[in-house]
Amino acid sequence: MSRVIRIGTRGSALALAQSGTVAAQLEAEGARTELITVVTPGDRSSAPIAEIGIGVFTSALRDALADGTVDVAVHSYKDLPTAPDPRLSLAAVPPRQDPRDALIARDGLTLGELPQGSRVGTGSPRRAAQIQALGLGLEIVPIRGNVDTRIRKVTDGELDAVVLARAGLARLGRLDVITEVLDPIQVLPAPAQGALAVECRVDDVDTEHLLQSIVDDAATRAAVGAERAMLAALEAGCQAPVGALADVVEDFDAADRIVYRLSLRGVAAANWTPGSQAEGPAVDLIRASATGDLTEGERLGRALAAELLELGAGVLFSDEHNR
Repeated sequence: MSRVIRIGTRGSALALAQSGTVAAQLEAEGARTELITVVTPGDRSSAPIAEIGIGVFTSALRDALADGTVDVAVHSYKDLPTAPDPRLSLAAVPPRQDPRDALIARDGLTLGELPQGSRVGTGSPRRAAQIQALGLGLEIVPIRGNVDTRIRKVTDGELDAVVLARAGLARLGRLDVITEVLDPIQVLPAPAQGALAVECRVDDVDTEHLLQSIVDDAATRAAVGAERAMLAALEAGCQAPVGALADVVEDFDAADRIVYRLSLRGVAAANWTPGSQAEGPAVDLIRASATGDLTEGERLGRALAAELLELGAGVLFSDEHNR
């Protein structure tokens, strides 16, 4: 292939590592690639993400893709708004990294070993709400910054621990700093956590076919599609206190043949507001789960969202929209 595929990426170490994995997959099949850094509004601001809005890390990349500055854009899938962009095609979802959250704590401690009143940093309302709901008496401290900046807050003694996505640490080769990988029973990951979204222009059929044939992973796409459908049906953005995780599991059909199905779990926090501290009110976590056909992930996600709304999540989201 003579054409060089220009891959748009943010300039952080994590974004470059993520885009580099896509470039490597393409180059292994004979394509030529070039990484092009695009600065996004999220990179320019130090404000909490909840204040600067959904899509702060993706809008500039999408605009660069739409106007032809780049041919492909690689995103952390969980950062994308749930509404599709009509200019673009979600051409590929590569194999997903481990989606769980990871704790990095002083003295090698686990979450349950941290003393009451310990300061735990996270920029995620989802993580904050679920950790507070565990009733461990921890103080949740909102933080921003890249992975190294957040880790340094622990090593410098500013915080007792931080919670990050294990997938990002894996892509940066920093798994050694993890003191505990959090079980999803404790803290359910963000919808699409650990997954990448690879977009191209909707009319660039050649690039779309290339990405689909080389980069796309059907099982990851199905699982993440179910999680994102749940999030969209709740009308909750990527910074809402909502967690979801879909697993591809083996099952048996009526003829005792092995079939693959999706098992989806979801959680939404009620009775919780940003800034809740160790002494704040108890957090109600609304949980639901469902299993469905591998080809019906979006329908499964919508059905699970309907169940969460019926159980009381609707109060939470209507309140958020009115603020």
